[in-house]
Amino acid sequence: MPYQTLPYNQSLALLTDLYQLTMAYGYWKAGVDGKEAVFHLTFRKHPFQGGFTIACGLAYVIDYLEHFVLDQTDIGYLGGLKGNDGKPLFDREFLSYLEGVRFQCDIDAIPEGTVVFPHEPLIRVQGPIVQCQILETVLLNILNFQTLIATKAARVCLATRGEPVLEFGLRRAQGIDGALAASRAAFIGGCAATSNVLAGKLFGIPVKGTHAHSWVMSFDDELEAFRAYAKAMPNNCVFLVDTYDTLEGVRKAAEVGQWLRSQGHEMIGIRLDSGDLAYLSIEARKLLDEAGFPKAVIVASNDLDETIIDSLKDQGATISVWGVGTKLVTGYDQPALGGVYKLSAIREPGREWKHKVKLSEQSIKVSNPGIQQVRRYRSGTESIGDVIYDAQADLTGGCIMIDPQDMTRQKRIPGDTPYADLLLPVFRKGRRVYDPPPLPQIKQRVTQELTGFHAGIKRFVNPHQYPVGLEKSLYTLKTDLILHSREVALT
Repeated sequence: MPYQTLPYNQSLALLTDLYQLTMAYGYWKAGVDGKEAVFHLTFRKHPFQGGFTIACGLAYVIDYLEHFVLDQTDIGYLGGLKGNDGKPLFDREFLSYLEGVRFQCDIDAIPEGTVVFPHEPLIRVQGPIVQCQILETVLLNILNFQTLIATKAARVCLATRGEPVLEFGLRRAQGIDGALAASRAAFIGGCAATSNVLAGKLFGIPVKGTHAHSWVMSFDDELEAFRAYAKAMPNNCVFLVDTYDTLEGVRKAAEVGQWLRSQGHEMIGIRLDSGDLAYLSIEARKLLDEAGFPKAVIVASNDLDETIIDSLKDQGATISVWGVGTKLVTGYDQPALGGVYKLSAIREPGREWKHKVKLSEQSIKVSNPGIQQVRRYRSGTESIGDVIYDAQADLTGGCIMIDPQDMTRQKRIPGDTPYADLLLPVFRKGRRVYDPPPLPQIKQRVTQELTGFHAGIKRFVNPHQYPVGLEKSLYTLKTDLILHSREVALT
C-alpha cells in the first residue's frame, strides 16, 4: 500500500498508540469488552512553574469524535500487522468487531478557555471500556499541546500588560499540525493575530505581517526598499529597520512615512528584531515623535517570551506591539504538559461501580477514584477554591475539601456558597449535546476567567497556590482503596 506524505484527507481513527489496540484486543478476547468504564484526563503540575493553566483543545476533540470510524483501509492495515511469530497480530473476528464500532461514550469536559488546576479532570469519558481505552492517546495528544500553548500565550499576554501580541511562530512550529493548533491555542490564550495565513482562513484569526530583511537586502539601499514597499502596500507599512543600522533605519522609515502622508496614507510603525530592545525602542520613540509620528507603533520581535517582555517593560521599553514566535508555539521551556488518562471506575452493565485507584511510590502520581466532577466556589467575583468530588455525592449542605498531598490542610465550604460545576455534558451515548462557542468568545472567556482569580496565581515567580482539594468522602474513599490495595499487594 503506498504511503501518503500528508495524511489528513482520511480516517484518523488510528491516531493512537498500538498498545491501546492490543489492550482492546485483550478485553475482547477475555470477554470483558461489554464492561463500562470511567476514565479521567488530568495533569499533575502547572506548566512553566506557573500558578494557572488554560484548558484548550476541546473543539478538536469534538471534531475527531464526530468523525470517528475505522474504515476499510484502517482494518486492512491492522490485518497486515504481525506478531513475533510472523502470524497476524489480530484475529479476523476482532477486526470485524472493530469495523462495527461506533462511538457511543458519554463525554463531559471543562470548556475551552477555563482556568484549571492540577488533578482536575479536563475530560471525563464513560462508556464501553474498549472505546474509552482507544481514545486515550488522541485525547492526550490534542489537549496536552493546545492547553500548553494557550497557557503560554496567556502568560505572554499578561507580561505585555494589555499591549497586543502577534503570534509569529509558523516557521519554527512543530510541523503543520503543530503550527495550526498552536495558532489557534495562542489566539485563545490572548494573542491578537497570527502570521499563519492558513490558520487565519481555517479559524477566522486576524492575520498580520509586512516584510523581512530579504526585502531590504534585495534593493541597493534601505531607503529605496522602504519607498518601494510603501508604493506597493501603502495601507500596510510597518518597516523592519534593523537590517543595517537600526536608528538610521528609523530615520529612513520616518522619511518614507512623510511621503506616505503626502499621498493620503499613514505609516503604521516600525519593527525591531535585534539588539538592545529597551534602548533601541526608547531612542526610536524619540525619533518618531520628533518626525511627527507620535502614533506610530513600535513592534518588537527576537525570541521573546513572558520573562523577557516583563523585563523590557520594567526597563521602560516603549514597545507597543509584541511579535512572539518560537518560544510561544513550541511551549518553551516546557515541551509538554504531561497530562495523564486514568481509569477510575468500572462495572458490569447495570451493576454497581467498582472504584479504582492507581498506586505509585510518588504520591503525586496516585490517581483519584470515582466519577469525578469539579465544583468551583466563589466569593463575590473571585474564585476561592475548587473541590473535586464524586458526581454521585450530595453537596447541598456544603463540604470539606482536603488537600490530596497534605490531609492536614482542610477547608470547610458552607452550603450557601455560590458555585459552578466545571465539567459540562458534551456527548451522550455518542451524540453531541454541546455546541462549541466561537473562537473570539473562547478567547474572551480566558480574560474573564483570569480576572476572577487572586493576582498571586498570575505571578511568574513563586506564584500563589490556589486551593484545590478532594471532597472529604472522596478523599476517604481514595485512602481506603490505597490501604486495601497495599494490603493485597503484601499477601
